[in-house]
Amino acid sequence: MKVMVTGAAGFIGRAVCEKLLERGNGSVIGVDNLNDYYAVELKHARLATLTGRSGFVFHKLDIADNDALDALFAAEKPDYVVNLAAQAGVRYSIQNPHAYTQSNLVGFANLLEACRRHAVKHLVFASSSSVYGKNAKVPFSEDDRTDAPVSYYAATKKANEAMAASYAELYGMTLTGLRFFTVYGPWGRPDMAPWLFTEAISEGRPIKVFNHGLLQRDFTYIDDIVEGVLRVMEYVTKERSNFEIFNIGNHQPVELMEFIRCVETACGREAVKEYLPMQDGDVPITYADTARLRAAVGFSPATPLADGIEAFVKWYRGWKSRT
Repeated sequence: MKVMVTGAAGFIGRAVCEKLLERGNGSVIGVDNLNDYYAVELKHARLATLTGRSGFVFHKLDIADNDALDALFAAEKPDYVVNLAAQAGVRYSIQNPHAYTQSNLVGFANLLEACRRHAVKHLVFASSSSVYGKNAKVPFSEDDRTDAPVSYYAATKKANEAMAASYAELYGMTLTGLRFFTVYGPWGRPDMAPWLFTEAISEGRPIKVFNHGLLQRDFTYIDDIVEGVLRVMEYVTKERSNFEIFNIGNHQPVELMEFIRCVETACGREAVKEYLPMQDGDVPITYADTARLRAAVGFSPATPLADGIEAFVKWYRGWKSRT
């Protein structure tokens, strides 16, 4: 079995590659453009945990480069593709929408075409809980309306779902979108709250508490995300539809102040808090209904937040001691 993982130097991509290699039942083709949205040294360090392992090969490539991507598919002939390559970040999409157009729209279109031309068995791609916008109904169900995104990032992820649905209908391809809910854990992104809060608390700097703390998030630990991704990747049966969508979340939203308390406990010191209004593009709550995922693959995330935060802070301290 050959699995291509795009975004292999990213937070989730690295973890998916690692788990596939641990299984040892095939080869893993890692793809990443190593852009500088955040520190490239972190991306190289993630790749270093994979490089040299049996069955792993890496290609530095931008999925927005159609000719290069098609040539790679022709050479490697992957059986499965897990697309985790995307320009991430809700707030950055307000500052630099063109980066999202290139990666999340042009790149995804190229990937769909490559999977079609080279008869890939199953394409699993990352969507986002952001597609639910300011949905007042909780928990968020895959059948809820998602036609009112509040950020351009969310709009590109909703577009990915529509693009994939059309390819499934036109060409009978097996395609699955996964709506991730606030992923965190070791090797996480430095622009996300777990890293930002841990770093600020450790250095005695104030943390920014948006919407005066009146936010809730369905924090989902990285190991649970990986388990969900791989189970869904193998979910190729005659009974399923060609195109499906699943939430992957911890189905237990946590208030922001409780999240901060968990980080404070793991860091061993109290945070200095700066209370601020809601940010543009943000939403008050995310909350995943994971019944559909459980029914399909027999799994839904359940790692307690305190355990996950403790693991992240331990990793973060090790990382900082190296850099």
